[in-house]
Amino acid sequence: MEIFVLFGVLFLLLAIGVPVAFALLGAALATFAVADIPLIVAVQRMAAGISVFTLMAIPFFIFAGDLMYRSGIAERLVRVADAAFGRVRGGLGLVDVGASMMFGAVSGSAIASASAIGSTMVPLMDEKGYDRDYAVNVTVTAAIVGLLIPPSHNMIIYAAASGIGVSIGDLFLAGIVPGLLTGGMLMVTTWAVARRRGLPRGHFPGWRAFIRALVYAIPGLFTGVLIMGGILSGIFTPTESSAIAVIYTALVGTFVYRNLGWSGFWEAAQKSVRTAAMVLFIIAAATAFGFALALLEVPAALAGLIAAITQNPILTLLIINLMLLALGTFMDMAPLIVITTPIFLPVAMATGIDPVHFGIILMLNLGIGLVTPPVGSVLFVGSAVGGVPIEKMVATIWPFYLTLIAALVLVSFVPSLSLWLPSLW
Repeated sequence: MEIFVLFGVLFLLLAIGVPVAFALLGAALATFAVADIPLIVAVQRMAAGISVFTLMAIPFFIFAGDLMYRSGIAERLVRVADAAFGRVRGGLGLVDVGASMMFGAVSGSAIASASAIGSTMVPLMDEKGYDRDYAVNVTVTAAIVGLLIPPSHNMIIYAAASGIGVSIGDLFLAGIVPGLLTGGMLMVTTWAVARRRGLPRGHFPGWRAFIRALVYAIPGLFTGVLIMGGILSGIFTPTESSAIAVIYTALVGTFVYRNLGWSGFWEAAQKSVRTAAMVLFIIAAATAFGFALALLEVPAALAGLIAAITQNPILTLLIINLMLLALGTFMDMAPLIVITTPIFLPVAMATGIDPVHFGIILMLNLGIGLVTPPVGSVLFVGSAVGGVPIEKMVATIWPFYLTLIAALVLVSFVPSLSLWLPSLW
């Protein structure tokens, strides 16, 4: 009865348009009421869910990402990518993917990447004669790469939700090769679709222009080097690195690029506070929902069901991936990480899957959900930035979906892609 109430209330609230965080909290409260558990338990679990030191990095990384956008770092990354890839057919599409990869390496946010790169690239591609739906499709799918290339605040959420002390530094390292692989595969797809549609070809501006663009972009790109170098060398923790990223980005934007003033800094601070509050509230509500799941022994029952179906590690991982893909179509990434990690991680580990490897699988899998209707937040950001209806985007985005699925298969079933770099450190 309690399980029926938990999921029944959740799906009912989602169906009538209640925000995900409130739907999760409402389902948990309804379950506690039916099970005669004091409702104060929900408040206690919510407080415990966000009283984690590593989660302090999330507001700072969000703030740093917004400062990067306002300080002109995104624009300079576009210039580097344009100088490198702009001369081939559909070159601006490749520029979009390349710039998203570089921006992801310094912001770690898919939504920030879709907003920052999209606001620059979509109007430019439209002006050069590219189909607008193509421009938006490339932008939103390339933004997913930012979830893999460090730093990624979603990896921090996973490390906190794992409950076994998964190293954030190892997760950051593990995402580099899968991120580059996914970005490379998207570039190939971008070029193939551009060739099939007969989209324009750019020109190479010369090595001098390329080197100049690269030099101008180095201060922004150094943000990622500073973060990873500090964490891996032990100079500072991931939480401390997020604060240092804010300070460094503010200094670069103010004194090097000179695009960031007090008004821009204040606007970035206000927007980041709202975004961080939303993310942390989602995590808190998801923690209460996850506690209800654990209380009803749903994870154990699901693990038993999967074990009854198969003991084969490959089939187990396939089933988990299919379940995560289905869940990602109607729930946002942060709450899914908090809810599904305690459920699926023990099952994956029981079949010999490394928790760091599983974390990268989770990032890419749920990242695909961000560009999948009906609840694809990055998809909606791209639609808003590009002015293209969701229906038109979905009708032509399927080659990019197939590419992301192919990348997920490779990352899932070739563990060395994720574990090679952490094993060297």
